[in-house]
Parts: sequence; C-alpha cells; structure tokens
Amino acid sequence: MADPATPAVLLPEDQVAAHVADLAARIAPLIDDETIAVCLLTGGLWFAADLTRALARLGRHVRFDALWLASYGDGKASKGQVEVRAPCQRPMDGARVLILDDVFDTGLSLAEAVRITREAGAAEVLTCVFARKPWPEPRALTPDFVGWEAPSRYLVGYGLDAGGRLRGLPDICALD
Repeated sequence: MADPATPAVLLPEDQVAAHVADLAARIAPLIDDETIAVCLLTGGLWFAADLTRALARLGRHVRFDALWLASYGDGKASKGQVEVRAPCQRPMDGARVLILDDVFDTGLSLAEAVRITREAGAAEVLTCVFARKPWPEPRALTPDFVGWEAPSRYLVGYGLDAGGRLRGLPDICALD
C-alpha cells in the first residue's frame, strides 16, 4: 500500500483528457449554444473548464454558470445534507441545462442541483460527472454521462480534494 501522505496516481493527466474528449463527443450532439452548463463548485471547476473547452472545439459554445453546493466541508464523509452557498446567476426558464460535477458518490449534490435548476424553470436537465464511485446504497438519480468509473478510494486531484488541498494535481490520485 502507498504511503498515505503520497497520492498514488490512478488516472494520469493524458487519460483524464481522453475521457473529457470522449464525453464532449457524446454530449455535443445533444446540446446547442443556448445550453447552460452549470458547474458545481468547487470541485467541478477543473472538469467544467476542460469539458466546455472540449465542447467548443466541437462547435458547441455553451453558456456558463455555477452553483456552489457543499455537502462535505473539509471532511472525508458527506454530512448527509447539501448547503447552497451561492445560487446560479443565469435565468433558467425554458432552458436546457447541463450540470457538471467532478465526482458522483452519494449523489446528494447532483440531486440537489437537478432540483434547483428544475425549480428555476429549466425545460431539460442533463447531468454529467467526470468520475462515478461505487456506492453501497441506491442513489436518487443516475448521471446521464459518466467519464470514468472510479474505484472506491479516497480520490484527490483534478478538482478533488483532501481538506481543500491537492485539488490542483493534474492526475486523479488515491490518498488512502
């Protein structure tokens, strides 16, 4: 087992980029330039930036917004509830919304983001996560798009953090 202080690379940067490009190719035919891409902050920022650029390379120039949700704080386990720290800024009435997040584990944040955007009047809501971790219990929803099936490990890098640290690693690593 790796030293817990040294992250073990699970998915190197070039493979992260390949998964993002694949997601963009699958999503692009289903959206248009009026689609609002909603990044779930803070962890989804890295993925959302890369995916929206990949979509632009395919001719899809989405509108961008962010929704700041928190369910973990600096802990390793979900608090079991989602706090809305900052709402979206764009009107959602009648819009197609593409919610982007870094990792899907409990599903609480993604389900809350879907609820919020639907209540704001979104006509259609698509969900996309970079990584999906296995979970022992049924979740409220299933993401429409998943980039990578992650192992059940404590992940850091590419937006994923350990107490606010290690988000900027270009690879996805395990810290357990």
